Amino acid sequence: MTYKSTQKLYAQKVVSDFNLQTSENSYLTAKAQLAQAEAQEVNARNDLSYTEVKSPSNGMVGMLPYRVGTLVSPSMPQPLTTVSDNSDMYVYFSMTENQFLSLARQYGTIEKALQEMPAIRLQLNDGTAYEESGKIESISGVIDKETGTVGVRAVFPNPKRLLHSGASGNVLIPSTYTDCIIIPQGATVQLQDKLIVYKVVDGKAVSTLIKVAPVNDGKEYIVLEGLKAGDEIISDGAGMVREGTQVK
Repeated sequence: MTYKSTQKLYAQKVVSDFNLQTSENSYLTAKAQLAQAEAQEVNARNDLSYTEVKSPSNGMVGMLPYRVGTLVSPSMPQPLTTVSDNSDMYVYFSMTENQFLSLARQYGTIEKALQEMPAIRLQLNDGTAYEESGKIESISGVIDKETGTVGVRAVFPNPKRLLHSGASGNVLIPSTYTDCIIIPQGATVQLQDKLIVYKVVDGKAVSTLIKVAPVNDGKEYIVLEGLKAGDEIISDGAGMVREGTQVK
């Protein structure tokens, strides 16, 4: 007999006050039990949700040290896994103090250099060129006393997820030279830490000391000092030439 039915019967004086009170107590008890069950359901759903760990970001999943069925807890020393958001990859490298000063002089300030520097490239560990260009985001203002270098951070887009955390490579920073002289490396002879070329003067080979840009493509040198426009040089086989050799 439900509480509502008892109320109707009580109104018709079919049941006593005791029956009505008993029915009401049963109803209130059932209502309290329902509320308790609903609270238990909420707690159970919360506990169930904790069994599904959702990554806060997209990325590459690292090692999975635990097997299915292993009991885990927040106090475990090793995380379930590590997710690296590698849609953009930060590349950290160093430049020497001289390179840092040269950059500051070239652009006026480091802040201006960060704004105006051209895109940089990345050579992967296997020697191939990464197809996406990057940009230098920040340069440390502190020079490491032990290494004499400055920390630099660049960012590269990683749409194909080719770059991975912990990988290594070489950062290629372009340099712009105007009105410069470019000669083949085969036209030079290295003597200790110096480079010479042979100019043709009055039909004879004359050795000339030159200074070249520190960065090259492995085939040619950018000459900074020692040659001028119009100079004639021996462009091939310079290592076999001697001072004063007749040149036809």
